[in-house]
Amino acid sequence: ARQRSPGGGGGPGAGGVSSSSSSGLGADAGLEIRTRSVEQTLVPLVSQITTLINHKDKPKRSDKTLQAIQRVGQAVNLAVGRFVTVGEAIANENHELKEEMSVACIEARRAGETIAQLTDVASLDHPESDSHITIFTDKTGVVKAARLLLSSVTKVLVLADRIVIKQIITSRNKVLATMDQLEKVSSFQEFVQIFSQFGNEMVEFAHLTGDRQNDLKDEKKKARMAASRAVLEKCTMMLLTASKTCLRHPDCESARINKDGVFHRMRLALEQVIEIVTDSRPNGENEMAPISIYSGIKEFKVRVEGLRENLYFLSKENLSTMLEVILEHTEDFTDSAYTSHEHREHILELSKQAKMELEQLVSVWMQAQNQKTKDLMEDLEVAILKTCQCMNDLKREVHSAATSLAADLLKYHTDHMVLKALKITGVEGNLEAVAEYTCKLSEQKEQLVEMCRLLRHVSGTEPLEITCIHAEDTFQVTGPQIISAAETLALHPSSKIAKENLEVFCEAWESQLSDMSLLLREINDVFEGRRGEKRVYLSLPRPGKHNANLKALKPVKLDTEEQAKIAKLGLELHLLTSDVDSETEKWEDQENEIVQHGQGMSSMAYSMYLFTRGEGLLKTTQDLFHQAEVMHF
Repeated sequence: ARQRSPGGGGGPGAGGVSSSSSSGLGADAGLEIRTRSVEQTLVPLVSQITTLINHKDKPKRSDKTLQAIQRVGQAVNLAVGRFVTVGEAIANENHELKEEMSVACIEARRAGETIAQLTDVASLDHPESDSHITIFTDKTGVVKAARLLLSSVTKVLVLADRIVIKQIITSRNKVLATMDQLEKVSSFQEFVQIFSQFGNEMVEFAHLTGDRQNDLKDEKKKARMAASRAVLEKCTMMLLTASKTCLRHPDCESARINKDGVFHRMRLALEQVIEIVTDSRPNGENEMAPISIYSGIKEFKVRVEGLRENLYFLSKENLSTMLEVILEHTEDFTDSAYTSHEHREHILELSKQAKMELEQLVSVWMQAQNQKTKDLMEDLEVAILKTCQCMNDLKREVHSAATSLAADLLKYHTDHMVLKALKITGVEGNLEAVAEYTCKLSEQKEQLVEMCRLLRHVSGTEPLEITCIHAEDTFQVTGPQIISAAETLALHPSSKIAKENLEVFCEAWESQLSDMSLLLREINDVFEGRRGEKRVYLSLPRPGKHNANLKALKPVKLDTEEQAKIAKLGLELHLLTSDVDSETEKWEDQENEIVQHGQGMSSMAYSMYLFTRGEGLLKTTQDLFHQAEVMHF
């Protein structure tokens, strides 16, 4: 394939996006598709274009095929026309994106019209000999038009997606502003009025972020969003009771500490949502999640097994360092007071064995680099198998240690005896007994935090790792909040609001324990190779919807029909490929060079389709349009 210089040589759409627009999304960047609604809008368009590209070189053309090709071209043009109309309406409602959106819409309309002209072949008996330029006489024209069309349509969708992000940021800002007011109120009447407004704003924020969460393609971001939204949902009730308790007992230090903790946690959760939505970190930090034992073992095994294909692609120091990091993490288990003696001994034995197996592997590997004999290669294979088996045994042992501890702790704490005792001694005003039970709760919190840390090592997937981290944070924060709420009640034993406040924090603790049972089941499912199905929701905007005057939305799911409309965003393509393909099946000739070329292009087109699903080797639109160019050179 020819190389393109950014911004030149290929005309509009030659790069990841059109280089002729004034967009900041230049050809050097490519457009990353982060949501399912954008990718699902592109799927039918890629399908149609694939059909056209695959038939430009077909040797035989029946009337039925020519008619079908023309229908596909017309359908693409009509659908793009409707799509552009929606894009222009969105541009008119959002002036800061109007120029970029308008340029992308013009390009899309032009490309759609070009495809319609090139596929106007049904009335031609001999399209090659006619002066009229068609898909068959200008074979590169349809690919260029297709590239421009995909580029401009993708740009319109990504620009529309920016509007969703802007809506979420605006909604967050409203919530923060109202929280600032709530924090400063001094009368019940004022608090009730502002909290009513806050409730409506939180409903709107929950609706927008819920759609966004379900639309995200990245499972890790989706899990982080779910964790942040769970914090906000639970903290809303905590904020109500903690604030009321503070208003009732304005001189109570423990009540103030309790309320401040809720406000702080909500602000952190709001900030994390914006980080996920805008794909940014504060002060340009990189997100450095600690490596788990599972992910470390997985990567180590990939490197070890790679020696079968290439003896020189990594150094022995590289492998040794990777094993050292894994074994350092196993110390979280062997140093833990909650790991059984039996598990600790097994983990230590397997760690020692892993070092020995790697030493043997390195020895054979170094010999094989110098002299690649059949015997040495057989010895290397045995060393690889033994090393990987040892790592599998270690993985199984830490899994057993973490999950058995979790099962025991969850079973032991199901009666919630400490929480019940805190409620009773609080109402009695027994400060000494409350102090005794807060110590017990602190011990329980340390056990549960340790359990979460160990489960994270064996969770098996990044989303479950994030859920473990969220659970750890929840226990860390909620424990002290229960203690401050219990102390407030003990100081004001006849206070109904202080009693209600303690109930709310205890319920959050119980709820997190209940969630841990589900999380443990999921972790075991992953370990056993059982995974559940996921539902998909979409969040693209429509004209007139979610605008600046948005009223409070009911927190309900969109129905299937409405989801489909949003996903397509006006691109209502009818899939007309089946009748073309059934007709061309009659032409199959494995010896025909043109047919073989067509099959190669079909394979490339499939890569483009996988791209729209966030799968395969193509990662950005830069890759996608490079692939499109490969198809005609």
